[in-house]
Amino acid sequence: MRILITGAAGFIGSSLAHRLLDRGDDVLGYDNLNDYYDVRLKQARLDHLLAREGFQFVKGSLEDRNALEAAFDDFAPERVVNLAAQAGVRYSLENPRAYIDANIVGFLNVLEACRHRRIEHLVYASSSSVYGANRKLPFAVEDSVDHPLSLYAASKKSNELMAHTYSHLFQLPTTGLRFFTVYGPWGRPDMALFLFTRKILAGEPIDVFNFGKHTRDFTYIDDIVEGVIRTLDRVPAGDPDFDPLKPTPASSLAPYRVYNIGNDRPVELSRYIELIEQALGRTAQKNLLPLQPGDVPDTAADVSALMRDTGYSPATPVEVGVGRFVQWYREFYAV
Repeated sequence: MRILITGAAGFIGSSLAHRLLDRGDDVLGYDNLNDYYDVRLKQARLDHLLAREGFQFVKGSLEDRNALEAAFDDFAPERVVNLAAQAGVRYSLENPRAYIDANIVGFLNVLEACRHRRIEHLVYASSSSVYGANRKLPFAVEDSVDHPLSLYAASKKSNELMAHTYSHLFQLPTTGLRFFTVYGPWGRPDMALFLFTRKILAGEPIDVFNFGKHTRDFTYIDDIVEGVIRTLDRVPAGDPDFDPLKPTPASSLAPYRVYNIGNDRPVELSRYIELIEQALGRTAQKNLLPLQPGDVPDTAADVSALMRDTGYSPATPVEVGVGRFVQWYREFYAV
């Protein structure tokens, strides 16, 4: 297939592109290479992709409607995976307008480009953060997501609502994927695993929020990518079992689905830090702090819907994934 990936220089996007190229798909990567985190890491990911046959790249932002539509027209994709977004819960407190620009205006541009070119299937990144103040665990796609705790989460729920509208009005098949704390080699420097590893090796203290007591459903990058591919290959149709008198956020009479992709094995942050220490052979100096505004105490994914529809559920133990990341980090940064 011909597949366009937005955010292709990102953590998930670059990993997905490699997997699609491995199986023989043609891939167009679209990314603005912004400086939210170290551009050199994004460029290194991109350089690996540019060396591969079947990969093309266009530099541009989702907000740049003309550039995005030109990329669609030149490449003529059959399917689209939208992974470009302004990420991060904490940064949304500092720079909220970046989330409206990229995640709302940008996503509208993606929807419009897909609609007018009759794209077979749009898969897009949502987030576990949409569950917000919901304290029922594990989080299921049938649960309410009406109480976001950050603008980032609100923008991701907005994406799901916007996608449903286009699925309903224009019969554009869309699938939203709620990722749960993705980690692994080539990961994002603003995420805990990367930050902790860098600081522990440098002998610097690490900030441990909620005193290390909150839990996260840490999900290894290979499991995330496999989930994306499984759903990309399964074009949704209207759900014949959907009951308008008892609606669920997970499906619709329109060609629309939402899935969780999580490890289904929550780990306490303090345990996660222990695994990093073991892999590094170093002990962390810890600044124990209260929970940050916008963060939720716990996340846990119910992946039964993903398993039911695709036959897949993530399975990489965190003990394995952390070790692989630390090995990559030491090799990449020569430390």
